[in-house]
Amino acid sequence: MNKKRNRETQATLSRESVLDALASNPHATKRDLARTLGVIGNDRIALKRILKELETEGAITRGRKRSFAKSGALPEVLVLEIRGRDHDGELLARPQRWEGNEEPPQIIVLPGREGDAPGDGDRILARISETRNGYEARIIKRLGASAHKVLGVFHHGEREGLIAPIDRKSRLEFVVDARDQNGAKPNELVLAEPLAGRAYGAPRARIVERLGSMDAPKAISLIAIHAHGIPTEFPADAIAQAERAQPAGPQGRTDLRHIPLVTIDPEDARDHDDAVWAGPDDDPRNAGGHVAIVAIADVGHYVTPGSALDRAAYERGNSVYFPDRVVPMLPERLSAGLCSLQQGEDRACLAVRMVFDRHGNKKHHEFLRGIMRSAARLSYHQAQRAFDGNPDDDCRAIAKETLAPLWTAYQAMAAARDKRQPLNLDLPERRVIIGEDGKVKSIAYRERLESMRLIEEFMVQANVAAAETLEKARVPLIFRVHEHPSKEKLLAFSDFLRTVDIPFAKGQVVKPGTFNRILERAKNTTHTDVLNDVVLRTQAQAVYSPDNIGHFGLNLSHYAHFTSPIRRYADLIVHRALIRAFKFGDDGLSDSDIGRLRETADHISVCERRAMAAERDSTDRYVAAYMEARVGNSFDVRVTGVTRFGLFVRIPETGAEGLIPVRTLGTEFFRHDERRHALIGERSGTKYGLGDILHVRLVEAAPLTGGLRFDLAETAQDRRPRKTTPGKPVRQEKFRQKRGKAKR
Repeated sequence: MNKKRNRETQATLSRESVLDALASNPHATKRDLARTLGVIGNDRIALKRILKELETEGAITRGRKRSFAKSGALPEVLVLEIRGRDHDGELLARPQRWEGNEEPPQIIVLPGREGDAPGDGDRILARISETRNGYEARIIKRLGASAHKVLGVFHHGEREGLIAPIDRKSRLEFVVDARDQNGAKPNELVLAEPLAGRAYGAPRARIVERLGSMDAPKAISLIAIHAHGIPTEFPADAIAQAERAQPAGPQGRTDLRHIPLVTIDPEDARDHDDAVWAGPDDDPRNAGGHVAIVAIADVGHYVTPGSALDRAAYERGNSVYFPDRVVPMLPERLSAGLCSLQQGEDRACLAVRMVFDRHGNKKHHEFLRGIMRSAARLSYHQAQRAFDGNPDDDCRAIAKETLAPLWTAYQAMAAARDKRQPLNLDLPERRVIIGEDGKVKSIAYRERLESMRLIEEFMVQANVAAAETLEKARVPLIFRVHEHPSKEKLLAFSDFLRTVDIPFAKGQVVKPGTFNRILERAKNTTHTDVLNDVVLRTQAQAVYSPDNIGHFGLNLSHYAHFTSPIRRYADLIVHRALIRAFKFGDDGLSDSDIGRLRETADHISVCERRAMAAERDSTDRYVAAYMEARVGNSFDVRVTGVTRFGLFVRIPETGAEGLIPVRTLGTEFFRHDERRHALIGERSGTKYGLGDILHVRLVEAAPLTGGLRFDLAETAQDRRPRKTTPGKPVRQEKFRQKRGKAKR
């Protein structure tokens, strides 16, 4: 009987049967296959031989836990890396690890839950399923940015090449064999792939791309671009579409060319996507009221849903601004050309006409699709001089005709804004000036002018009008939302306020005005700067969402981004929604756009955070390069952050920030008191807390990573002892008495 069964088993056991079994049961072990094929006894030897032959030929691969799979087959659960989108906008991914000789399969990532939308270069843990058209994946968990590439600077070691990573968290250099150097030269910025290394010794890598010399101008922003995976090249079909674009004519549009709209922007602005005008309302029912028009570049006319330009703009999400360059969301033909509201040129626009009462409250508004001609291109400084009564000679006429009524309308709107009480933070913005040689010329805080606040208020009101209009019309859109601070953050904020003797009732209904009153109380005190920082950290992060939950910081119930479609994809979506709502054309928000609004909101929120991180990192590196020549100098700094590993400090004059490591504070152990935001010496009670002014010496500046390191210019023993917690000296004295008794 057993002999008969063995003969039947041998008849069914073949290379084909093993491959068929693996196809239906991927990643089966030898025991699993034996059970599936009914293999028992001595026939296990034959199964082992077949598996070895198939593996040698490359027909199957051996995985973890002694499992097998057909070559090219994917496991049920896999770590994937997002690698862009297809022409339909579907996310594409590939396995993070691929050991086959052929190209890895492309995998379509299906939409997941809210907040799951990953960006290009992100890693995800996903469940894989095979379909007729290939593989699909459903997100189980996002794992963050891909770690499959290393960005660093190449240099020669004693025997081999070395790569110093730009990531300040990385402490190890990568070793590069001669065959893997790809012709790289010393001091070149390179992109490398880590290699499966040895258990001991330095990690090894292979250079896959050379990005240019670190001595070249714009090298620092190039680091940020590659480190954060920001797309820099437009696809050929997007460039071709932009080059084919022609200026929009007046047909079917409201003619606004007789209205002296003006653009007011920074002096170095390359694109101008908003223009403003205001004048008195001649309606006798609105005595003392104002009419204001905000005209925005009609980007939707050129970037239509589903087009090559649309796909490229979606991938970028927004423009990214560095001290020495801009990575635009749209090709220059549009961003600095047809979509830029240039002085004296006819330009297509979407505009909102708003009516305000004499107190600055918006009474009503209407949207129109028009054509305009900018009467003047002004800088913030030019506008400010005109508002102050000292206009430049070349803009005296426009100052009287447009700027004077614009200023009058703003004063009324500003009064309404102050009554509304949005969050009023004083957070100076650093400006890095780059010289012709590509190096930092100077670093200073950007001047804050009332002309800037004027433009901000006009843009806020236009954004509110867009959100209100679309919600009333029941047309889906993407809102700009800002949640109420969390309970945990408010508790931490309350704990900090106690350390500076400012009362804060727990459990109260917190509004932006609550924070404003605290900031006003601390104004012109030693706590002013640190309180602005702490209030900012207490806030949630503003994001994009198809669900309207209001904007806490602005104290508004309806808010969307409408005013910058050249540089933000969110604004383009709102433009399309308005075109759909008012039937302004056939290039409005499509049904496909509406079906993907949540995914789009998640994606552009991620793109925004990516851009902010890249801009911040670039500025930090430029600041470190500027400070490199100042190593050894002493500065008075303010403590802006306290962690268990040290103090973050800021130089007031330049905004340069760095770290004082805790190990340099003294020989005693320092305890991190989270409630008091302080490091406290266990023996002496010396306290280093948030907001303290310290005298420090710059000991290291690393332009590659953007890091600055300081040491105290005075030791803890040289400093006057700080106030400690009540009873602490007594406890220390009792400890010393007990220790003395023990010795006796």
